[in-house]
Order: sequence, then C-alpha cells, then structure tokens
Amino acid sequence: MSEGGRARGRARGRARGQQQQQQQTQRRPGEEHGPQQVQARPPPGFQQQPAPGARPQPQTARPQPAMQQPPPQMAPPQSSGRALHRVSVRSESQPGDDMTARMREMSVGGDNGGNGNGGPAGRGALRGRRQVNVDIIRTRPVKLDSKQGSSGRAVKLMANYFKLETHTNWCLYQYRVDFAPEEDRTPIRKGLLRNHKAVLGGYIFDGTMMFTSHRLNPDPLELFSTRASDETAIRITVRLVGDLAVGDYHYLQFFNILMRKALGHLQLQLVGRNFFDAKAKILIDQFKLELWPGYVTSIRQHEKEILLCSEITHKVMRQDTVLDLLTECVQRGERNYRNLFKQAIIGSVILTDYNNHTYRVDDVDFDTTPSSKFTLRNGEQISYIDYFYQKYQKRIQSRDQPMLVTRTKPRERRAGMAELVYLVPELCRMTGLTDEMRGNFNLMKALAEHTRVGPESRIDRLNNFNRRLLREQAIQTDLREWNMRLAEKLVEFQGRVLPQEKIMQGGRPGQEVKYDAGAQTDWTRELRSNPMLVIPSLNSWVVVCPNRLKRDAQNFVTTLVRAAQGMRFVIPQPYFYDIQDDRAGTFVEALEEVISGKDPQLIMCIVTNNRQDRYSAIKKKCCVDRAVPTQVIVARSLNAKGVMSIATKVAIQICCKIGGAPWTVEIPLSGLMVVGFDVCHDTTTKGKSYGALVASLDKPFSRYFSAVSAHTSGEELSNYLTSNIAKALHKYKEYNGGALPQRIVIYRDGVGEGQIPYVFKHEVELLKEQLMKMYGGQAFRMAFIVVTKRINTRLFLGNNNPPPGTVADECITLPERYDFFLVSQSVRQGTVSPTSYNVISDNVGLDPDKLQRLTYKLTHLYFNWSGTVRVPAPCQYAHKLAFLVGQALHKAPSSRLEDLLYFL
Repeated sequence: MSEGGRARGRARGRARGQQQQQQQTQRRPGEEHGPQQVQARPPPGFQQQPAPGARPQPQTARPQPAMQQPPPQMAPPQSSGRALHRVSVRSESQPGDDMTARMREMSVGGDNGGNGNGGPAGRGALRGRRQVNVDIIRTRPVKLDSKQGSSGRAVKLMANYFKLETHTNWCLYQYRVDFAPEEDRTPIRKGLLRNHKAVLGGYIFDGTMMFTSHRLNPDPLELFSTRASDETAIRITVRLVGDLAVGDYHYLQFFNILMRKALGHLQLQLVGRNFFDAKAKILIDQFKLELWPGYVTSIRQHEKEILLCSEITHKVMRQDTVLDLLTECVQRGERNYRNLFKQAIIGSVILTDYNNHTYRVDDVDFDTTPSSKFTLRNGEQISYIDYFYQKYQKRIQSRDQPMLVTRTKPRERRAGMAELVYLVPELCRMTGLTDEMRGNFNLMKALAEHTRVGPESRIDRLNNFNRRLLREQAIQTDLREWNMRLAEKLVEFQGRVLPQEKIMQGGRPGQEVKYDAGAQTDWTRELRSNPMLVIPSLNSWVVVCPNRLKRDAQNFVTTLVRAAQGMRFVIPQPYFYDIQDDRAGTFVEALEEVISGKDPQLIMCIVTNNRQDRYSAIKKKCCVDRAVPTQVIVARSLNAKGVMSIATKVAIQICCKIGGAPWTVEIPLSGLMVVGFDVCHDTTTKGKSYGALVASLDKPFSRYFSAVSAHTSGEELSNYLTSNIAKALHKYKEYNGGALPQRIVIYRDGVGEGQIPYVFKHEVELLKEQLMKMYGGQAFRMAFIVVTKRINTRLFLGNNNPPPGTVADECITLPERYDFFLVSQSVRQGTVSPTSYNVISDNVGLDPDKLQRLTYKLTHLYFNWSGTVRVPAPCQYAHKLAFLVGQALHKAPSSRLEDLLYFL
C-alpha cells in the first residue's frame, strides 16, 4: 500500500469519525444503554480509592469474592522508551485453535517506530509511533514450492468457512482501556465507554482492547462516567498500544472483535469464551439439564483469502446449584458430609450467573459463610450478603453455607488480583458432566439426539447463521462502517480422496493374505478368518476371578480359544485362581501369589464392575511392580450378546501384549522409524503430567518401543522427549543388526496453538543436537509433525461426510505453514472431524504427497480397532499409554515391558 493510499485511508477514517460524532450528539433518548451521567472532568467527591461496591480487599489472609479484576494503578514502564503490554482478547476460538492461544506479550517499539529489535517498521506504521509486533513462527520451508499432493481422485469439498469478500485496509490504532474502580462485567464496561462516543468517534471495543481508525488526543485519555447501578464514579483510562496495518498479524484481532460485536446483536449470551442462544435452549428435564446451542467463530488469514470459520457448538448447563450438591451430600452422610462435598466439588468447573464467569474450585472454607465480613479497599467492612446485593442485586437465602475457594491464575495475580477468590455456592451453577452422568447411557443418548448433528443439518444451520448475520440491520451497519462484507455461501475448493490401502495378514512366505481395507475401512470380517501377521507363542497364563464368576469365566475362555483359532493363534487352557471377593487388596494378594508361583506370560483378571481403584491396583501391581501383561475384563462382557466379537478383540489384545501383531499395510520405505508422542495430566497431582513415547522398531510395524516420563514444566518435557527418542534409537539398533533408521518421522500430539513456537524452538532443536551426536555428525533425515485433533474445521462432500482418505491441502490451510487436513476415519453418525497435521521441521526427503500417504497408511495400524483411527497408530498408542499412567499408574511402568504393547 502506497503512502498516498495510507494517507487517504486515514483521511477517510477522520472524516468518518467526525460524521459519527455529529450523529452521536443527535441520538434519540434511550437509544444508548448504560450509565446516564457523563462527565469530562472528575465529579465532585471523586476519590482515587475505589468507592463502595468496588472490588473488596480481604482482611488479613482472607480471600476476596469473585468479581471484577483490579484496575492497573501504575502506568506502563517508561524505561528506554519501551513498554510491555499484555493483550487480552476474548476471541471466539477454543483452546488449541486460532489466534487466542497465540496471544502473548507484545513488544512495543520505541521512538524509531521499529520492532524493538532494530528491524524496519511494518507496513502502515508511522514514523516515531509505537507499533505492535508479534513473533510469528513460519514453519513452511522456503524451498517448498507447493504443499499440495497429487495422489487419489479429485473431489469438490466444502468447509465451514465463509469468505470475507471485502475488508478495511486502513491503518488502525489499538488502545487498552482500564476502569477504576474495576468493573468485570463486559456489558457494563461497554456501556460506560459507549457514553463517550462523541469524544471517541468510531471505535470497536471488546471489553479490554479498543480499535479506532483515527488517533485520540491526549494520550493517555481520561474519561469519567457514573455506574447507574450504584452511582459509583468510574475513571476510564484509554492508552495507546500501537498502530496496526493490514500486513500486521494483530490486524485480524480487530476483525474478530467486530465479529463478536455482531454476535452480540443477535441477542446471544456470552458464557466463557463463546456465545450461546439461551432463548433456543433445549430442556432435558428428566436429567435436570439444559442444552444451549451456540457458535464458535474465528477470522484469520488463510492461503489466499481472509476466511471466517463458523462452527456450531453446545453448552451443557445443569439446573442444579452447588448448594443443591451440598444438600445432597448432607443427606447422604450426615457426619461425613464435608468430605463427601469436597470430593464432589473440588476440581469442578462452576458458572456464576451474575457475571457469566467460569471458575475451577480448589477448596471449600467451612469457617466462612456469606454472613462473614471482609474489608473493601476504602476500609469499609461489608458482608458477602450485602456486597452481592449492592453489586449484583442478588439476594442470598442461605446464610450458613460454606464458601468455595478458587485460586487465580499466575497472570491474573501479576495483574493485581488476590491469590484466592471466594464464591457463594448458592450463586454458582454446576457445569459439565460427571463421570456418573457420562456412564448413564440414557442421558448420553438424550444429549446425542441434539448434539450429534449430521453434515446436511450442519450445513443448513451454518447457512442459517450466516443469513442471520446478513439480515440483522445493526450488524450490517457495523460491517459497512468498517468496509466489511461476508460471502453468502460456504467456501468450495478441490480436495482429494487417497486410494484404498491393502491390509496384509500372515500366511506362508510368498502367500501372505492381502485385501482392500474397504470403502468404510472396516476389515473385521476378513480379520477373523485369516492368520495373524505375527503369531506369538502363549505357553502359560492365569485367570484370576471371584469364585462366583468362575463358570462364566470358563465359558468365556472357551469362546476366546475358538475365536483365536480362526486367526491361527493357539491359546491353551489357563490356570484358574479363585478369590473370595472382588476387593482391590484381594486381587493384589492373588496377583503376587500367582506371579511368584506360576511365572505366567499373561494374567487375565475378571472384575465385577468398572471401579477405578481396583483397576489401578491391578495395573500398578503388574505394570510397575512385577512387569507382567494383564487383561482386565468386566463380568458383564462374559455373557454379552456379542460375546464372539468381544472374544475376538480380546484375542487380538492378548496377541499384541505378548509380542504378536495381527496385520499391517504396505509401506515401501525401508529404514523408517515412526515415533508417536502424547501428554496426559496426572489425575492425583496438580501440575504433574506424563509424556508417553511409542516408536516402531521394524519395517512391518509389528514391534514397538515405549517410554514414559513424568514432568511439571515444558523444559523437562523437552529434555525427556529427546532422551526417550535416544533410547528408542538404541532399541531400534538392537532389532536391526546395529543399524540406525534412515528416516525418522515424529508425530507430536498434545500441542496447543500457542505452544508451537516453543516446540519449534526447543524440542526440535534439542532433538537435532541429540541426533547429530548419535549419528556421529553424519546427516540424518527427520520430520517433526504436530498433530491436532481438537479443531473447529469441518469438511463436506456435497451434503455428506467425505470418505476416509480425504485430504484438504489448499484454501483453508495457512500460508505460513506446511500443513494439511486428513479425514482418516469412517463416521456413520454426526459430522466427521478432520485431523490437522502441521509439519514444523522436515528434511526426511518425502514430497508432500508421500508424507500425506504415509500418514494415512499409519492410521490403519492401531491394533485395538480393525479400522482406521483419527491419528497415526504410534500417536494413538502414545495417547493410550499416557492415559493409563496418568489415570491409573501415576508412576512410570517397568522398563521390562518397554518392547510390548502391554497398555492396549
């Protein structure tokens, strides 16, 4: 854009701002909502200390009630002419998707208008002006001319994106808006600022950040309003953060804020990060649940166009409050109700209706009640009952209920918030589903009727949403004001469907069984009647079961032996060890005696139900202490309707756990090692996670090496990932006559969008250094691919789901990345969700087409399912192992199991 063009854009912005000022001064009474009093100077009696009703400050160590964040009392640092500002943009994206996760500290340049590092100013920046910059990691290789593949048949795909046909290209000014005393309710913050539109001119405000097409003077600008609810005088400080031009990354933030404003015009309610239609809520009275439909939107620069991603979502809202849960705990156990309540509520996420904020409960304070008092910043003491009535007009009925305690995040504490925040159970709604609810088949079926939306219905709902945006006059006025126009139809582009893969099973040399995976990628029928690829020898195994289940267990073993025979896997009769009851301790004692006396290759445990403590005890004993593969079966499976199908799957699992493999696919590459890595949080220790690595050891992908490491920080994770890959390489050498792999392909799961730069700069670099040592300074070939499952992108082929093997590598991909979307699984209900693959480092020597085909082949090799899965098999194995350790073991498994798939 030329200097003349930028000047004309700024002139248009100033003219538009003047016109808006004139229109604002002539608005009709009642047109604008919010505080009724606007003052250009501090009102009489205005004090620097927050007025009554402001954020309370606790006495001594007492936490404060949940409400607004504290106002920044200090100006930004002025040293060296630079400042650091944290951008807080509540965009529509979810964790792991779009720009929100990537918003972090921005460097604001000094007087030279540069980027703070001596670099040139970005496009649209003005000389001597501070400019907002962001560190964008470009992972697409410079020498990569095209990231599109060529295999398969071409198809016309649609995606849940709308093109932004026109958009503003002016230089924008970004401001931070602070309120003192602080106000946490976004609608009230917007109302307080709205009354100053005559001074501000045209602007977009999301509750924290404001954008204008013209510069405000003076800087910082101070305004004063009166909060209508309690007549409190509010000081508003508007401070310039920097300039943005179309080429700047954060320019897209402005588009997202404008879209959020549009959703507000649709009378949608903001809950957490997303907007939901409370008026269209679906009542599920038999389970005391409400289902709120909503929308997730995100605007970002894609390959050649700026696109709006729109996805429908649902919020499960429970009708019961936390006080109802407390009452239930009191009724269940009068003396032990405190422990029952703590077990039920701690770790839960609750919603406060008065400000639509969600909190995670960290503790319960039974010594503090709503009648307790705390001290405001002005020294006044007030009870929680009076405070919430004055502040939110909420009457608290139960005066003797305990208070919930939540711990604020480190960034909130750095911003001045107290470490602990108090919440009133009566004013908190339960959210989400408990494990008990998830195990209720009828409840989940009732929810699925509304949440499992098919592709045709989803397309209709997306188009209806777009029509609502286009028909709402207020939205169109806002969009026209900023020169924006949305397309009326979903984007269409060319994709490809990869060829079907050949499944290979065992047989005599040269007579191996081969067959197509099928259009629905389901080869269960062929699997049952053909020999397994690698058939292990099972000589000694034991069944441990309660004596009342022994007859059912014997019948199931008979079925298991018959099912295994069809796959040429010989399972001998086991030794049955009876126990008197099904307590966890009884199982542990029996396992110790069996392992010491029989030294079995495998132990099968029959349990009466899915109790987690008993399952954990069994797995700890056999995975950590004694290193024996185990198979745990719930009693109801012994006599289930499809018992032969269950027996077939159990036979395959047993085969894999003792060193066998049921099938493979044709992968022509020699000397290839594929690594999968995933992370799972420890359910018992906050802040502790487990990183699991699974690596292939042979060409047919029949043997794997696994390792698990506990970590509490990203730095530890990077070190453990590198050291575990080194262990995998040593094991690979053992299996391949001392030869290291010629190519290494790593699929890294468990990475959020904001973590990609860290992974790129630390894990990949550490790994390259380690590989350089192991390869003796010789060149090595490695690809590092980030796998993301939790995305909002949906693909459609006509009005149907695209078939397995569908690849999208243009239009909706990102220009700075070497990425593609792959639909690998077959879905019969609802809308299929593709998986995103982002190649952040690559010198493996495979072109984009071969890398896509390799990825698709690997989704066929997860032995727990005779079909394709969403991610490559080593990645799915890593997830399975990390989940087992994080949920049940809470310790690293024995190294004696490291070359077996014992965790299936």
